[in-house]
Amino acid sequence: MATMEREKLLEVKNLKKHFKVDRKAVLKAVDDVSFDIYKGETLGLVGESGCGKSTTGRTIIRLYEATDGEVLYEGKNVHGKKSARELKEFNRKMQMIFQDPYASLNPRMTVKDIIAEGIDIHRLAKNSKERNERVYELLETVGLNKDHANRYPHEFSGGQRQRIGIARALAVDPDFIIADEPISALDVSIQAQVVNLLMKLQKERGLTYLFIAHDLSMVKHISDRVGVMYLGNLVELAGSDELYEEPLHPYTQALLSAIPVPDPEVERSRERIILEGDLPSPINPPSGCRFRTRCPHAMDVCARVNPKWQEAREGHWVACHLYDQEFNKEGK
Repeated sequence: MATMEREKLLEVKNLKKHFKVDRKAVLKAVDDVSFDIYKGETLGLVGESGCGKSTTGRTIIRLYEATDGEVLYEGKNVHGKKSARELKEFNRKMQMIFQDPYASLNPRMTVKDIIAEGIDIHRLAKNSKERNERVYELLETVGLNKDHANRYPHEFSGGQRQRIGIARALAVDPDFIIADEPISALDVSIQAQVVNLLMKLQKERGLTYLFIAHDLSMVKHISDRVGVMYLGNLVELAGSDELYEEPLHPYTQALLSAIPVPDPEVERSRERIILEGDLPSPINPPSGCRFRTRCPHAMDVCARVNPKWQEAREGHWVACHLYDQEFNKEGK
């Protein structure tokens, strides 16, 4: 289905999230990020550690208040909601699966109470019998069973704990789930199981995902479109296949060149792009294009002007002066 025909579920417009480090310094974790998410799709968000992708997710769901910009969910401004009733309804529609299954579950609560917490808050069960039945059903949905309901989180493996976290997110029947690096703390053998479970649930329940990760190969597997972040900015956004086959931004090209290819002959002939220098500090980012200090194609204009976010091809967005017709015409 063409993007234009699809219904927008979430619109992020010029989102900023800044943290005060001391009286003068400000850490610009997310700085002017814009993208849309359509109903029923998975948008992957990737980038190096510290690029702001998790902060983006947490600001969308209001775990952080936005410094500036808008987050529109079904056309309504998330950060503009005032009444407790509106917030409660929003919290039911949007849920989060956290990165660390060891830290995100209360060790003093049984699995049953962890999963049923949302059911209790939103009064989705008429009595304790219905509450228990919902919990057992959710446990089976994520590949566990009702015998696990009265156990505590420390009695489970990492993969099982993440399944409990998924069941907790599903308990209130959300439409949209932010998965914040849900597989990074898990063994490689378990990661594919969790991703396949998320894909199965999406198909069965019509869910929409924002899937945040740094594992590029896994993101390609689950995502319809992929956005690439660098130092608080979104630098490229395109359909999953197109981004991986024809990346436009030099940073995306460097990231993708690091993914091993299973074919030994192809792997030997591939050119690996090595980025020089360290990731600059988000407290004092470079002027102009933030990637210019590590970019092999940096020009004079890159130090002076921040590249605009533009559609280089249909559905393929990029922020890079290499694709800016205005500067290329002037030969700058």
